[in-house]
Order: sequence, then structure tokens, then C-alpha cells
Amino acid sequence: MDFRQLRYFVALYEEGHVGRAAERLSISQPALSQQIRQLESDLDVGLFQRSGRRLLPTLAAHTLYNHALPLLDGMERAREALRSFRGPGPRSLSIGVLQTVNASLVPLLLERLQQAQPQLVVKLYELSGVDIERRLLSGGLDIGIGFLPPRQPGLHSLALYEDELQLVIPENHPLREFRKVSLSQAAELPMLLLGEEFRIRQIWQEQLALLGRRPQAQAELNHMNGILDSLPHTTLASVLPGRARQMHAHRGLLWKPLSEPRIPLHIGLVYRDAQRQQAMIDLLRTALDGAWETP
Repeated sequence: MDFRQLRYFVALYEEGHVGRAAERLSISQPALSQQIRQLESDLDVGLFQRSGRRLLPTLAAHTLYNHALPLLDGMERAREALRSFRGPGPRSLSIGVLQTVNASLVPLLLERLQQAQPQLVVKLYELSGVDIERRLLSGGLDIGIGFLPPRQPGLHSLALYEDELQLVIPENHPLREFRKVSLSQAAELPMLLLGEEFRIRQIWQEQLALLGRRPQAQAELNHMNGILDSLPHTTLASVLPGRARQMHAHRGLLWKPLSEPRIPLHIGLVYRDAQRQQAMIDLLRTALDGAWETP
């Protein structure tokens, strides 16, 4: 067993799918499968069971995963500590960004980072909040931009800006004349929603649970653009961050603030180790300064 096999194992454990894990690791699927089989042979235990298209981790896999994360984190810390002994060379920064965060943030962030550190290689990944936190813990990301507070223990955060959840409806919807829509009214509506792995969906479910209600999900899509493209052709509603209106100019849609109560969304940087990552945090905070202000 070596650290490369552990990285491959962690990726497959978190993705639950050979194709997605291989894409995340930038290797072929046969190479990944071969390494996992070799790891199982070395350890003399089975780590995954196939269920349809997904791979389900065994009890042994859960145990190995809990031990693998601190080992990989320790190796990354050792590598970073030794970088000061090497000569100058290209550095990289891997950032996970929610697809529901303002799209104008990404090109502006790239431009400002390039100006501040021209040698820095920036890798941006559009991910769900769950994936951002998982990859931060496994070392697959340096930092994330997501909803606060983070859900996973061991992660820290720095607030950047606040948004709010809004109701999105087609222009012929029965609520089109309403200036605001109460949470109890919205709870009654059939909806087109992001999948349950998305933090926006989880926030919506948590708010409805306070009313003793469940989401009236008639359809699900795994991308915000798909929802906004589809809504004008339906009688359904959706709930999305209000700032998404600025980055997606879709005709035929109306955005209604939610009230009673308003549902705030807090967005910020998410990271593992404040002391070790302070320079990177300061760099990103400076690069993002004012980027979320409404034009």
C-alpha cells in the first residue's frame, strides 16, 4: 500500500463511481480499477461492492477512509514544509466554486490572481457544496468558495458576502403579481429543484421542515442553468440565490423575494488549516475584494 493508492481509494470512496473518480484524478478508468484491485489484494480485504452503476464502500472501506484522510493530509503538510528548500518554480492553486455563486466572480478572480501572481497556476472546479468539503478534507482542493458555515468538522471559513434565497417563477405563474411571497405560500408550490446533494436544496428543506412541510419536488436537475432554461416552459417554481438573477438574464422569469421569514445565504472561503493557509487566504480575500458588490 502506498500514498498513490490511498489517493485513488479516497477519490473512488468519495465519488462512488469509477468514471468520476478517474476524471477527478486525471487517469484512465482501467488504471484506477487496477490500482484498487491491487490495494484490495495487498490488504486482503474487499473495499467496494457494485450496486447498479455505483460502488458501495464496505465496512473495511469506511475504516480505511477514516485512517487515509489524516495520512494524506500529513503527507501534503510534509511536502509543503519542504517546498521552502526547493528553488522557485510554478505553484498551483486548486479552488472549488459553487455553481450557484455569482458567475462574474470567476473571470474576475482569475484576472486578479494573474495580476497578483503571474506564475500561479489556478485550477477552478465547479462543484456542489458537499464535494467542495469532501475534496478539501482529502487534499483534492486547496480552498473552496461555498455556503457557510461548513458542514464537515475540521473545516474553517471566512465570510465574503450575503445573498438570499428567492422564488423563481415563469412570467405566467399565478403568483406573478406578488411583490413578495411568504415561505408558507412557496411551500405549497410544485417545484423544479436542484438535487438533494446541493446545499441550496438542503437549506430549502431545512426551512420547510420548520413548518412541518416537505418540498413539493415535481422534477430535479443537477445544474442551475438547466433549471433556468426549463422554467419558462413549465408551470413550476424554483428557489435559487437572488444574485443568480444578475448572471443569468433569462427572459420569461420573475424573481420574488421570500419573506416570513427571509432566508439569508452566507458565502465565503472554506479551508482546512488557517495557520498553514493564511497566505493563500489573504491572497484570495484581496483578489475577491468588492467582487460581489451589486453593480
